[in-house]
Amino acid sequence: MAKQLQAIRGMNDLLPEQSPAWQYLESKLRHSMAAYSYREVRMPIVEPSPLFSRGIGAGTDIVEKEMYAFEDRNGEGLALRPEGTAGIVRAGIQHGLFYNQTQRLWTMGPMFRYERPQKGRYRQFHQFSVEAFGMAGPDIDAELILLTARLWKELGIDKHVRLELNTLGTLEARTAYRAALVEYLSQYESELDEDSQRRLSINPLRILDSKDKRTQEIVADAPVMSDYMDQESAEHFQQLRDILDAAGIEYVVNPTLVRGLDYYSKTVFEWITDSLGAQGTVCGGGRYDALVEMLGGKPTPAIGFAMGIERLVLMLETLELVPESVNKTVDVAVVTRGEGVSGKAMPMLEEIRTGLPELKMLVNCGGGFKGQMKRAFSSGADFALIIGEDELTARQVSIKPLTTEGEQVTMSVAEAISFLAKQSF
Repeated sequence: MAKQLQAIRGMNDLLPEQSPAWQYLESKLRHSMAAYSYREVRMPIVEPSPLFSRGIGAGTDIVEKEMYAFEDRNGEGLALRPEGTAGIVRAGIQHGLFYNQTQRLWTMGPMFRYERPQKGRYRQFHQFSVEAFGMAGPDIDAELILLTARLWKELGIDKHVRLELNTLGTLEARTAYRAALVEYLSQYESELDEDSQRRLSINPLRILDSKDKRTQEIVADAPVMSDYMDQESAEHFQQLRDILDAAGIEYVVNPTLVRGLDYYSKTVFEWITDSLGAQGTVCGGGRYDALVEMLGGKPTPAIGFAMGIERLVLMLETLELVPESVNKTVDVAVVTRGEGVSGKAMPMLEEIRTGLPELKMLVNCGGGFKGQMKRAFSSGADFALIIGEDELTARQVSIKPLTTEGEQVTMSVAEAISFLAKQSF
């Protein structure tokens, strides 16, 4: 007997009972983007491998250990996208979106990383990314942070997240700091955890983010970025803090916050929660002023952030913040009585749908009258819309309340549309 086919480990199906929470979150995200005049862009899931090795950094964990990379039949190196920013930059360069222009863009969709699946982390995951190009000042940094703060309030999770900020300085300042950090950490190389030993030569700033206890003790006495900060970046960071203070946004400056990708410079930030058990990042981003040029475009200042949809949905469900109304899929259940009435009634039902385009109407195709009524009650519908041979001939429907007290009433199609339009579904 053939083995039953199943989804690949870490790549999950989204079933009908799970999708309402996703749709609710996605609608909130889309509304936030419209409120701040950001426009959607969609890119291919498969990109050239060099896009990520050059953009993200060949020594990062993502490229070195997690990226799904392969060759196609022509021997071209391809990769399933592990994040969204590099793809947006590639698209912007290719289609001339950045030349003498500012752009506010967002995208949402599946990303892929080969890592150990666990709660809230998968090999195929969904990410929401927001990017702004062509603006060098701290005001756009503040806008992105204020945008996320407003989103948390709308979702009801603002009391369950906290903001951490840091600045990495310019690439030149970071290079000088990197050299000092490597010199210091090299004295303790044998005491560092295995990942940090590997990162020492390829991505040493990530060691600051290590969760290993002994490594954290060593890092506590390491050189700090602020000692190597250039004046421009320091002033940029202070101006950002002034804007956030004036807006009443609470935050903590975390000098060990570096983010995981090579392209970041100046501002970096994360929104962190403790509501999912272990501390977790629900949103993170920062400036990447050199990335567009690094990938072949003209020098273009840029900043962005990304958030994982799975983790946010899990958070909303854990905190019971998904409104009950989003799970409702039926307002009116149609029940027919008589031979062939179900098919003959469909033109009338289409009239009702035309008059009430937002109405969620379920037609019970097939089965006896009692069985259809039973399904109507179990569907969660507020009303049963009953059509028999007499109603069909008179172009009428009978409406029966299912969740409240009330009498069954027979009325014309036009009257039914008017009646249902007044209901608060």
